[in-house]
Formats: sequence, structure tokens, C-alpha cells
Amino acid sequence: MNKFSDFAAEETQLDGEKEKVDNILDKEIIIKNFRLQNSKFKNKSGQYATVQFCKGKENKTFIFFTGSDVLVDQLQRYKEKLPFAVIIKKINRYYTLS
Repeated sequence: MNKFSDFAAEETQLDGEKEKVDNILDKEIIIKNFRLQNSKFKNKSGQYATVQFCKGKENKTFIFFTGSDVLVDQLQRYKEKLPFAVIIKKINRYYTLS
């Protein structure tokens, strides 16, 4: 008989203390994981990201939420490289990974 855990691929919740993206601008963080969900707000992708990360050498896990189309696109494009160190920059009205 099959075990449910052998074939089910349930999405796990990303845990961590909530942090605002503006509080981590221009600081190196390590993005560990992310999850995309449909957004009720109007943006190009129609999605928002929950991003799980650590700050520098801290072992504590944090999360932030973003509907930034640029960040959502970059996270999707480079998901195979996770985890990776990054600095989030704000250029005019949008965020980008640097």
C-alpha cells in the first residue's frame, strides 16, 4: 500500500519573522526560498511573492512579501540558484535584485 507522504507534494508554508522590504534595502541578505501566489492587487504578473531569507551571518529566518513585478520575475528566473546572497535596491519606484 502507498503512503500519502510518498507521492503527495504539499506546499509548505514559509516561516519566519515578518520584515518590511524597505528595512532591508541596500543590505546583503541570503534568499533561501520563495513562494508565488495570486495577488488581489493589479500588477503585471498578477502574483506576489513570499520571500524567506536570512540577514548576513544571522541564523534567524525572516520573510517579506512583495508584489514587485521586477522581483517576482527575477526570483522566477533564478530559482535554480537558491539559496543566494543578494542586495535589494530601490530604483525610482521599483525594487531590483543586485
